[in-house]
Amino acid sequence: MRKMLVLAMILTLVGSAMAFDLGAVRADKPAVNYPVNVPSDLRQGGDTILDAVVATIPFTDSGTTVGFTDDYDEACPYTLSTSPDVVYSVTPYADASVNIDLLGSTYDTKLYVYDASLTLVACNDDFYPDYVSKLENVALMAGTEYFIIIDGYGGASGDYVLTVEGFEPCVVTCPAGAILEGEPALVDGYEDLFNGGCNTEGSTPFGTIASEVFCGVSGWYLAADGTQSRDTDWFELTVPAAGYIEIVGDAEAATYLFELGPQDCGTVAVIQNVVIGPCTEGTMTIAGAAGSTVWFWVGPTTFDGSGEYNYVLFSNLGGVAVENHSWTGVKALF
Repeated sequence: MRKMLVLAMILTLVGSAMAFDLGAVRADKPAVNYPVNVPSDLRQGGDTILDAVVATIPFTDSGTTVGFTDDYDEACPYTLSTSPDVVYSVTPYADASVNIDLLGSTYDTKLYVYDASLTLVACNDDFYPDYVSKLENVALMAGTEYFIIIDGYGGASGDYVLTVEGFEPCVVTCPAGAILEGEPALVDGYEDLFNGGCNTEGSTPFGTIASEVFCGVSGWYLAADGTQSRDTDWFELTVPAAGYIEIVGDAEAATYLFELGPQDCGTVAVIQNVVIGPCTEGTMTIAGAAGSTVWFWVGPTTFDGSGEYNYVLFSNLGGVAVENHSWTGVKALF
């Protein structure tokens, strides 16, 4: 599958639009010259695995990587980091699956976990749009010591916020009577020729949503060349007589809803965005002339992941008049 070069980069948008990557394959991060880190004798501890800060489950802490030394590095997927790193250790009393989150950190982070033999267990560079990291559903064995490494991209360092908490699986069930997307399974080696929009040369580049309830599948897979890829679902929607489209969505993983424009693959960009999931609703309202066409995009917020997950959209696209009630109430009808 050929990817259009314009979608292999972070798109620069015009006017009030915002910069997001619409591609199916992660773009390269630009090289950045960071200030030289000077190791300090007044460190807070946790410079290496030998003096790691002990964490529990759950656990929250904050600090800085400035003044620490660069002891560790992993490619996930970017290499050659010279950033200082901070180390925490955790030994669960029972088998556990955890989320390890750096949300709230103020620099371009990298996050990974080693077991006691320093074998890599999990790694993430960019989970959030501001290049802050998060690991989801990391499996830890009872009685085994693990090391959480807070690192940075390139030579980046700064303030971090660390949260470790138990993973709660999210299940989004497709309501009876919903229209199904129908995309083939996202197996490794998959070539996305199904509603991939500007990322595909397939026979069905855009899907349609013409029902009040729509169930789709998104996720991640390894392309035939071994490249980590995500499924991006592109739709052409027709504005109903009400003059606007209202969409309420939920998903089993963090997922973007994008309104796109202009409708040209060479210049298309994000006009507005909403994040849905995991098991958290989001609402998008798109205004337009009745009968006009808009482009709508659904896909994972991160390039790191594996397997498939479900999402569901509730809308007024099926011709149902919009009344003065919440779409949560509409959902309850199905």
